[in-house]
Amino acid sequence: MFSFTNMFNIDNKKETAMSKSNTKTITEKVLNALENGAELTSDQIASRFGAGNPGAVIQSLRFKGYPVYLNSTKKGNKYRLGTASKRVIAAGYKAMAQGLV
Repeated sequence: MFSFTNMFNIDNKKETAMSKSNTKTITEKVLNALENGAELTSDQIASRFGAGNPGAVIQSLRFKGYPVYLNSTKKGNKYRLGTASKRVIAAGYKAMAQGLV
């Protein structure tokens, strides 16, 4: 049986490994959307990015230091990327000085 894969000695496993290195995690995809100005609801995070637990994705971003805020409106709650307040930054520096971080 003739096969181009064997003829040109192409290793499919290497191609698969290379394509996997370009994939982004759900957290990275959500972060990119937020950095581009999107405001996302939990339902949007679940449906657009396939997050089983949107709250965990947001918590992960917050633990990595991203200031993700929840805006509550009459239409619902939306997450957005903002700027940390002076008070939050001061608390972080204080925690670092005390050796908590």
